Amino acid sequence: MVMRLGLGSCAVTNPHPHTDLDLDAILAKGWVDRTDLSPAEYERAERFYATMRAHDGHLVRVRAEASALIEEWTGHTPRDVGSFGTRLNLETSDLDLGIGYPVEQREVLMKALDGRARFLGERATRFSTTRLVFGFQVDGVEIDLSALTVEDFAVACRMLDQIEQAMTLEERVCHTWVKHRLRTAGRLQEYAAWKLTTYRRFCPEFNWVPIPEKSGS
Repeated sequence: MVMRLGLGSCAVTNPHPHTDLDLDAILAKGWVDRTDLSPAEYERAERFYATMRAHDGHLVRVRAEASALIEEWTGHTPRDVGSFGTRLNLETSDLDLGIGYPVEQREVLMKALDGRARFLGERATRFSTTRLVFGFQVDGVEIDLSALTVEDFAVACRMLDQIEQAMTLEERVCHTWVKHRLRTAGRLQEYAAWKLTTYRRFCPEFNWVPIPEKSGS
């Protein structure tokens, strides 16, 4: 059962003077939709979401250029596996692209990206698998490239297809607003966990482990 907080607790949880959002109740629920926001709060969320979408044209161009580079370097076509691809991003600070790459050929990949992208490490992913993470910049935008196993990449693509088909615009507006409010409140661990709720909701089998927190993703 979700417990609703009193006004005093909400004032502490949500220090912004123009919000009545009950973050604790939403986090306990594990999801957010229009019914969780008052009409005034949803209007604020809509306005904020519109400001995020104003960056779309620039990010689309950067993503196309980064994708072309990745395909040239690796021979594999990437997919946007991050918040911009699901239209849940906050700002223009980074893009997350992924490819499926055979585990037994990872040394080949490391050599192909040497001098072109920074190696950021090997991260745990689904079940007992891992992904290699690389970073580079295009037009001042940070690009994170995840090389997943071929099987994990297929699962990720199915998940992203499900999100695209099933997640409503209202859900995207509400989810992005909660994400923004958590970050604004300085609740960074909960913010990092909240970013994964969409993936878990639409594809529970995929245990996505985030890259250590950066601003704006």
